[in-house]
Amino acid sequence: MISILILVGVVAAVAMTERSVEHLPFAVAALLFNAALLLLCLADAERAILLSGLLAVAIAGISIVKFNHSALKLTVSDLPLAFAGTVPFFVLQYPRMMLGVLAGGVIFAAASIAVLFQAAGSPVSIIFRIPLFCLALVGFAKASTSKEAASLRLTLTQGRCFYSTFMASLGAPASWRQFGALALSDIANEPLPLREATPSRSACSPDIIVIQHESVFDPRIFGLPVEPGVEAFLSPSDGESGRLNVDIFGGGSWQSEFSLLTGLSSASFGSSAYYLFQKGAGRFHSSLPRSLASLGYKTTLISSCRRGFLSYDKFYSSIGIEERIFADELPPPFDVRRFEATNSDAVFLDAVIDAHTRTITSDPTPRFLYVLTNFNHGPHSRQLVPQGQFESERTFAAASCRDAGYAEYYTRLAETATTWKRLKDKLASSAPGRPVLIVHYGDHQPVLTKQIDQHLKRPEDGRSRFRTFYAIEALNIPDFTAGPGADLDIAFLGTVALQRAGVALDPIFATRASLLDDCGEAYFASASERKRRFHRTLVDLGLIDLMPSAKQAR
Repeated sequence: MISILILVGVVAAVAMTERSVEHLPFAVAALLFNAALLLLCLADAERAILLSGLLAVAIAGISIVKFNHSALKLTVSDLPLAFAGTVPFFVLQYPRMMLGVLAGGVIFAAASIAVLFQAAGSPVSIIFRIPLFCLALVGFAKASTSKEAASLRLTLTQGRCFYSTFMASLGAPASWRQFGALALSDIANEPLPLREATPSRSACSPDIIVIQHESVFDPRIFGLPVEPGVEAFLSPSDGESGRLNVDIFGGGSWQSEFSLLTGLSSASFGSSAYYLFQKGAGRFHSSLPRSLASLGYKTTLISSCRRGFLSYDKFYSSIGIEERIFADELPPPFDVRRFEATNSDAVFLDAVIDAHTRTITSDPTPRFLYVLTNFNHGPHSRQLVPQGQFESERTFAAASCRDAGYAEYYTRLAETATTWKRLKDKLASSAPGRPVLIVHYGDHQPVLTKQIDQHLKRPEDGRSRFRTFYAIEALNIPDFTAGPGADLDIAFLGTVALQRAGVALDPIFATRASLLDDCGEAYFASASERKRRFHRTLVDLGLIDLMPSAKQAR
């Protein structure tokens, strides 16, 4: 009787975290499987059920923490991320949250010890324990093949089923493949014939400058107003702009970099998405910089991070970025130590444009410049814009949304917008008549937007967390057409940039451009069979290397 009461209590606790009647049977099957596994070692049902319940609550708690900071739930393939820099990153960026996780871990350990030493019940013979485990294993295996379990893999952005989602990932072969070589999830068996190359529209190739703005999103996505200066930055009247769908929320900027540079979704590679720059070096032989280099472009990266940051220089090199300049390598008067106190765009972008204009003086060779900023990275509890600057913008934001973090976010955005307006004029005057295409975009939303949702009491939308902005502007490109742009997935943004620049598209990019109509504003989330076949073509041609040992970049 005591065991039954304990089981009912544990199921009730799990049901509270699941918040889904449809998926509760699978969660119960997983709970009983864990209890049967523990029963093999502990020999009494009371402790086995209690520990199984504690484990379920702990898994749900960790998943909720991950969801609150990444908008994605925990799966088994996330476990390697603990050894890929994730934990130190969270400690530095979100110390309060990590202190809460530590406290929760201590409570879990104390409760588990108490159960082990104080809650022993009547022993169960090994003759019964082994058959019970086998029965629970068969039941969990069968439940893992059900349509309810399969549907859990499609609800990673929904705030429910935290425990059952993790347990469902245990039975998913795709989760375990991520521990070895790269696995591409959305790939067909048959290849897609490539399109013919598209010729350039002009004999003069423009410089292409792409700027990734750290943690920048368009406040209008949340119904918040913006001032004219910020609006001109997000939606330039003489440019093209729209919403951008990305793969990440809260962090992992390099995943947006990967998608922009390779034309692929980082989400296609499962948990490997987080460390594609480490596992992917030498594996991707078609890329935006490599394609432009084949057209005679000189390719450069200028990053606001130091060269040693996560050792990503190798990946940039492998995809064809010839020159790579990091914050600790920018020449004076840029001072990296003073810069890192705020990561101000006013300081960094000024140094970037100065470096660029020096390289193009008396050099007609077209340039591809990729710029990575870091100004609007969270947390937004720190005031980085000095007192007395942009105070009217801070007041405007505070009146729009009563969240101190949003006021700081908007003030930084206003500084970036003002800086960009000045630097665009500087760029135009430094090389009169030289054609330039400029693309800037937000890599992901900061965790702050969850607080904004709470203040505004907006209805939950699983995809809203993955929308930022893009804007495309042109200098001295006569056939550039300004106006509202279509909503895009970041995997298509590089291709659209090439189209707007009017340069030739090789067969790979010409074929990717043809997928725009198939996929619309999505890429990974698109069910397009042509996209899946295109991926097969890339693998068959050796342009994506999924083997355990990556080939050298060609």
